Amino acid sequence: MPRRRRWLWPLAAVLLLAGGYLGYSKLVPTRDPAAAQRGSDLPDRPVPVVAAAAKTGDIDVYLDGLGTVTPLRTATVRSRVEGQLMRVLFKEGQIVKEGDLLAEIDPRPFQVQLTQAEGQLARDQALLTNAKLDHERYRTLYDQDSIAKQQVDTQASLVRQYEGAVKVDRGQVDNAKLQLTYSRVTAPISGRLGLRQVDPGNIVRASDPSGLVVITQLKPITVIFTIPQDNLPSVMKRLQAGEPVTVDAFDREKRVKLATGVLLTTDNQIDPATGTVKLKAQFPNDDSGLFPNQFVNVRMLLDTRRDVITIPAAAIQRGGQGTFVYTVKPDHTVGLRPVKLGSIDADNIEVDSGIAPGELVVVDGVDRLRDGAKVELVSANAAERAAAAAATTPAGDARAHSPRRRPEGAPPPR
Repeated sequence: MPRRRRWLWPLAAVLLLAGGYLGYSKLVPTRDPAAAQRGSDLPDRPVPVVAAAAKTGDIDVYLDGLGTVTPLRTATVRSRVEGQLMRVLFKEGQIVKEGDLLAEIDPRPFQVQLTQAEGQLARDQALLTNAKLDHERYRTLYDQDSIAKQQVDTQASLVRQYEGAVKVDRGQVDNAKLQLTYSRVTAPISGRLGLRQVDPGNIVRASDPSGLVVITQLKPITVIFTIPQDNLPSVMKRLQAGEPVTVDAFDREKRVKLATGVLLTTDNQIDPATGTVKLKAQFPNDDSGLFPNQFVNVRMLLDTRRDVITIPAAAIQRGGQGTFVYTVKPDHTVGLRPVKLGSIDADNIEVDSGIAPGELVVVDGVDRLRDGAKVELVSANAAERAAAAAATTPAGDARAHSPRRRPEGAPPPR
């Protein structure tokens, strides 16, 4: 009895496998070998691509760098005398000109000092006048041999003493007038005011670190940026020749041009830690597109190369063999062509070797290409419309238009 049971289990497993195979073969029909052969014999369809011709023209050579907007002048407005702040005559963010009145400090203590100095000056001037008259009398008496020479000399010394006192008094008067002038705080430079640091009623001093307000010049404004030290000789050559070097400032993402200016100068030394050198460019900034301490991307026009071969940047491919392009041959096949690149100008790239003027290079549709593949040239607008249509077509529409397979054994449709 145990021996019969040992043989029953393998036999049952074999029967289950055989039944499963027969059921699967009925549910899933086998592919027709003839149809498969016919499908494999179908020719490859041409790949639709967009191509552009290599051209001969001019291309600009640019240097890119990272920069920071820096104002030409920044001034912290401080009081030059100590006193109570009586009035603030500016608004935060206001544009002011050099010499505009910004604030007033209590002028009364300085007016008192001026009055005292003027009184001292009047007293000493009167003494000086009297001493001069006495000196003239003594000279007359000395000429008549009525007094001694020592008395005349003493009077002359007294006159000079009063003259010195009058000069000191005049200096004190001028100083008192200057202190009175300093009670009126004016703008030292033209520019934009920042936030107010002191409110009226407070005592202000010349030693206050924050001052009253900060003025920053915005028009014109500069940008300080860096370039590699290897490019410094070509920049210096342009500067020494007196040729204007155009500099463009872009936003952080390098998409929007903020301003266009000219290169002013270079720093006098190279940073040994980074191997870069600082350059300063000036921008009119009439539209206030640049703001102090703003981060910008800088592109400087260094040179313009004439009569060179250029192709669209979208045609350049990179692989294990280096940079290459797909060229379209007269028989509508593509060939892989290694190229040597030169300068880059926005959407165009200079080709030093590998491409002749007039040759067609593929700029769109390279993802499905291989060397020797057949292609169909389409316009850029047609390619965009086809891509948009493919992107907007629902996935269910393709299934709806595809032929459905009739189950095996079902009657044919009437």
